[in-house]
Amino acid sequence: MEDKESNELIQQRIQKVRDLESQGINPYPLRFFPNGFSQNLIDTFKDEDAETKKSYLMAGRLHAKRVMGKASFGHLKDKQGLIQIYAARDDMGEDNYKIFKSLDLGDHIGIEGFLFRTQKGEITLHLTKVTLLAKCIRPLPTVKEKDGVIYDAFSDVEQRYRMRYVDLVVNDHVKKTFLTRSKIVQEIRNFLINEGFLEVETPMMQVIAGGAAAKPFITHHNTMDMDLFLRIAPELYLKRLIVGGMDRVFELNRNFRNEGISTKHNPEFTMLEVYMAYGDMETMLTLTEKMVIGVAEKIGIGTKFAYGKDQIDISAPWKRKKYVDIIKEYSGIDFSQITSVEEAKAKAKEVKVDSSKATSIWKVADDVFSELVEPNLIQPVFITDFPKEISPLAKSREDDPNYVERFEPYVAGREIGNAFSELNDPFDQKARFEDQVKQREAGDDEAFMMDEDYIRALEYGMPPTGGLGIGIDRLVMLFTNSQSIRDTILFPLMRKE
Repeated sequence: MEDKESNELIQQRIQKVRDLESQGINPYPLRFFPNGFSQNLIDTFKDEDAETKKSYLMAGRLHAKRVMGKASFGHLKDKQGLIQIYAARDDMGEDNYKIFKSLDLGDHIGIEGFLFRTQKGEITLHLTKVTLLAKCIRPLPTVKEKDGVIYDAFSDVEQRYRMRYVDLVVNDHVKKTFLTRSKIVQEIRNFLINEGFLEVETPMMQVIAGGAAAKPFITHHNTMDMDLFLRIAPELYLKRLIVGGMDRVFELNRNFRNEGISTKHNPEFTMLEVYMAYGDMETMLTLTEKMVIGVAEKIGIGTKFAYGKDQIDISAPWKRKKYVDIIKEYSGIDFSQITSVEEAKAKAKEVKVDSSKATSIWKVADDVFSELVEPNLIQPVFITDFPKEISPLAKSREDDPNYVERFEPYVAGREIGNAFSELNDPFDQKARFEDQVKQREAGDDEAFMMDEDYIRALEYGMPPTGGLGIGIDRLVMLFTNSQSIRDTILFPLMRKE
């Protein structure tokens, strides 16, 4: 709901549009092509350039305006930043200067003029013409400060996420976060291509939702009259490519999981998945460490940086801790010695962890890990040697088949990935899928489904393979000091207004 004052301003601005139209001026012209940008012009300006009066075309939003009779100053904000502008009636002509004076903050404008330096030393564009490119009908939030108190900041979190288009205009740090995100993705892609990996694309709509323990979204294809799942992971398709002889593949992929929303979870999110024939868990561990450190250095934050109240150091080598050992370290419970789910739940209850919905010993252990261990993993650490029961796609350790060759990297109190030596034995894989189906029938709607075609692919032979998944949104959170995953997603899922 707009307040009365906002409504009046909106009506005033609409009237300005109508006034221009009545004069035969199109307030939304078809095109305008700038040939200069603020920071580039400021960086390359020399005082002797003012004498040549070389003309530049610039475009952006009117950021500030100070009308002083026959002359006015203001600032234009374009993709590179701010530049001061100077408008004089005698240079622009009466009619064009009148248009300049009628402009509102936030209007998209095209300007033409030459550069000079003011007496105060500020490089400024002296306007010879202004063109309204798009009227800002709704007033932008304008931050005001009085006696050290900030007013009218666009800071309401739900508003910011819902109206990201306004958030990006008025909050420069938000735009910087997403520019950094783009750089992170670009550097990950460059790193993997340089390591000999091929980027591929696999289906987003799948007949069977596989590759992760998660509840899927369901859709329906009308022509084929069949239900499909939005993918929860691309893993099983990527490993089919390994079977097909594409030895090193990766996908930067959108996944969809029908789960709750939190500072760490959004139903739609971005993952990196990497698969390497003739690799294993150790290969993926080395690759993860090298990639995360390399990307941090490429984007300019280095290996030591602040995250919230903590100072993070991602320098190699990262520590390694076994899953069972670290749970025992923080809870006092040794789950390797527990023989029943009832005993496990009782132990969890003693340390104030609710595991009433858990259906097995290791599901209880995972509840304890999430509550008592994960928040303490601030500095980077690889958690290794997970139980076979909660790792249905990982290869068992040769010295103890109850555990698998798997690791999860943790930093800043959250998991950022998952990796293992991939299970390539079709008989073992089928048995594990069958066990998952039993768990599903018992009420676990996040358990795996049976995928007969994937078993058939494995029967053609998949070489020893290492696989890795990294949560891009969580990595961006870490590298941009963002406390919520929604701060790293341009348009996070919101309830209807």
